[in-house]
Amino acid sequence: MTRRRKLSHEEEDLWRMVAQTARPMHSNAADILSHLENTQTPTPVRTPVAPQKPALKRLKLGSQAPQPPALSMDLMPSIGESLAAQPLRMDAKQHGRMVRGKLIPESRIDLHGMTLAEAHPELIRFVTDAYARGLRLILVITGKGKVKPDHGPIPQRVGALRHQVPQWLRLPPLSPLILQVAEAHRSHGGSGAFYIYLRRR
Repeated sequence: MTRRRKLSHEEEDLWRMVAQTARPMHSNAADILSHLENTQTPTPVRTPVAPQKPALKRLKLGSQAPQPPALSMDLMPSIGESLAAQPLRMDAKQHGRMVRGKLIPESRIDLHGMTLAEAHPELIRFVTDAYARGLRLILVITGKGKVKPDHGPIPQRVGALRHQVPQWLRLPPLSPLILQVAEAHRSHGGSGAFYIYLRRR
């Protein structure tokens, strides 16, 4: 236990001077501010500010979180999509009935089992003959193609006829005879067949 020593006269005088400048702890804020203004202002201490995190949007109950856009790996549109994107050159009402399967084709040809070399002249003969007879709606059946084992480095396209027939119909001598080409309704073969709407003679 440490013993208290007595203060000297100088120390007592100094203590009295300090005690006179002291203020009570529970004084009001105005007294504290005026006292601080009279004394020298201390340098402000910077407190480190934590980086703010981005505010998360709250989702309402029952609402779905936004989904990222789906990435499509198929760079080429399907045959049906590319045909549907072509400009409409026939009557819109007739076109609507045709794609819904309400119009019955007046003639049809089935190219199943033919090679490309065999099918091309048959298609030309069939379309020119139908045009000469004054027919308007004809049906070309190509089939959807069969998946065969592919052993080569370059992938083979399934349904060679289904992909080639629309190309042939866009070229002479058939293109001047044709008004519109569309994928057939499922009642007439679906994606394995095509409607051909011929021009008037």
